[in-house]
Amino acid sequence: MCGIVGYIGYREAYPILIKGLHRLEYRGYDSAGVAILNNKIHVYKCKGKVAELENHVGNKDVTSTIGMAHTRWATHGEPNDINAHPHYSQSRKLAIIHNGIIENYLTLKEELIKRGHKFKSNTDTEVLIHLIEDIQTNVNINLIEATRIALNEVIGAYAIVILSSDDPDMLIAARKGSPLIIGVGKDEFFLASDATPIVEYTKNVVYLDDEELAIIKRNEELKIKTIKNKEKTPYIHKLKLSLNSLEKSGYDHFMLKEIFEQPRSIRDSFRGRLNAKTGDVRLGGITEYEQKLINAKRIIIIACGTSWHAAMVGEYIIENLARIPVEVEYASEFRYRNPVIYEDDVVIAISQSGETADTLAAIELAKSRGATILGICNVIGSSIARMTHAGSYTHAGPEIGVASTKAFTAQVTILILLALRLAKIKGTISTSKFYQIINELELIPDKVEETLKVDEKVKAIAGKFKDARNFLYLGRGYYFPVALEGALKLKEISYIHAEGYPAAEMKHGPIALIDHEMPVVFIAPNKGIYEKVISNIQEVKARKGIIIAIVTKGDTIVKQLADYTIEIPETEEMLIPLLATIPLQLLSYHIAVMRGCNVDQPRNLAKSVTVE
Repeated sequence: MCGIVGYIGYREAYPILIKGLHRLEYRGYDSAGVAILNNKIHVYKCKGKVAELENHVGNKDVTSTIGMAHTRWATHGEPNDINAHPHYSQSRKLAIIHNGIIENYLTLKEELIKRGHKFKSNTDTEVLIHLIEDIQTNVNINLIEATRIALNEVIGAYAIVILSSDDPDMLIAARKGSPLIIGVGKDEFFLASDATPIVEYTKNVVYLDDEELAIIKRNEELKIKTIKNKEKTPYIHKLKLSLNSLEKSGYDHFMLKEIFEQPRSIRDSFRGRLNAKTGDVRLGGITEYEQKLINAKRIIIIACGTSWHAAMVGEYIIENLARIPVEVEYASEFRYRNPVIYEDDVVIAISQSGETADTLAAIELAKSRGATILGICNVIGSSIARMTHAGSYTHAGPEIGVASTKAFTAQVTILILLALRLAKIKGTISTSKFYQIINELELIPDKVEETLKVDEKVKAIAGKFKDARNFLYLGRGYYFPVALEGALKLKEISYIHAEGYPAAEMKHGPIALIDHEMPVVFIAPNKGIYEKVISNIQEVKARKGIIIAIVTKGDTIVKQLADYTIEIPETEEMLIPLLATIPLQLLSYHIAVMRGCNVDQPRNLAKSVTVE
């Protein structure tokens, strides 16, 4: 959600900034802009995509070795040219780009208007840069101090970069609740919301922490202080991200590439953590907290969106194997309902980006109540990785498509490993069952590879339903969260209304929707309460609903009832979500492509939701 790029050094800034914005397009945005300092600050911005910004800049002189750029996802003020970032100060000597939300901007704006300030946009961001300049002018202090003081007055979240025509060899950056990374090169610095625009130029990065302010000057060492004026020593991390992982590699879309990467991403998620021959399952990142997990009266999992669906699969598996009560909570609701949290609770936060604002806020609340916090995320050095007591990375690799695919299966893989580890320590699983599951888990990447061979069949089915207005997804047990995830994928990228339900709940309301125009997707492998699902299929068939079923290879019973079937390999019941979700991802993808939708950047959505 929103993207920041900044540069100061010896190279031409504009090409770096534009390329960086293209790398950040996956985050979701509705306008883009760039600020170049060449004697004075020149701002070019417009509603629409980065390509439209490039056309807008055209042949204008953008020669400079310092600048910043931004993609905006609208919060305050509609998406238009005026509300796009960067924003000038009153004198136009300062410019700012900003991710996040300044919650008390109206109060600040009213006071600034009384002092004679005039605003051009409806944004909270313009208020912040006016406030900084007002403090700088009236208190007669330098820009660094003015920024620090201003940030002590604002309430909310921010990642900001400030450019000043009076200081042509300096950028100021700061963050609270929204990610910001500084790339450290030889005689140059890069800034970005995440590592994707930086990796091409340097592997050395500094992750700003909350309430830290960076002073980045040409030909000087990076300086960091807190907004309370405490000096900090920058700690340089080494990026493990590769440039190749950010390319489409011949696929039409990042989403399709990432769907087909799942054999590798699942294997990488258990690589070094699972040894079927020795019966060893270990998550090194949480080893010292295993006893807390074993002794916990309950585990609370907090997440949003797709990660919430992965958490639900984890709930079923952990309770089944380890016999520890698990509650799955929407992070966005958790902090506002005054939840009951005990010191012996273990809270697991799940997020692909590690920057989800609602999840970070929920972590803060749980920590304040004394709970132990573990994290599961995909981005090394992300906020969740640094805020939690311990945790595990999914190692799925960069996920560029906004609609999450490989992150879901990677998260489920980690949760399965966690459940197996706890069950083994507690003795709540027999040795034979334990080996049965881990042997099957080791085979899952190959079975995902086999599942992907249904792509052409799924594409043919998609062609028949691309104009549908509604879909219903039904599953039971482990497959109910898969139904939710399948429905979410279709909504996200094809804009078709879809709902997921437990199959048995259909007759408690949703069955009223069933008619000859309603496609109903059943997750119906021949495990668990298979006969009950068949009964639910019969109920839909009796009302002339169109049945699309995900079935175990070789199934004959459901095939006789369903209009369309998609086969997946046989495996352990609790591992089926890793396979059954694949055809649902492909179905959503092909329907969206056939409808002419922007698959990788669906409307109104952002990859990393860094505001409430």
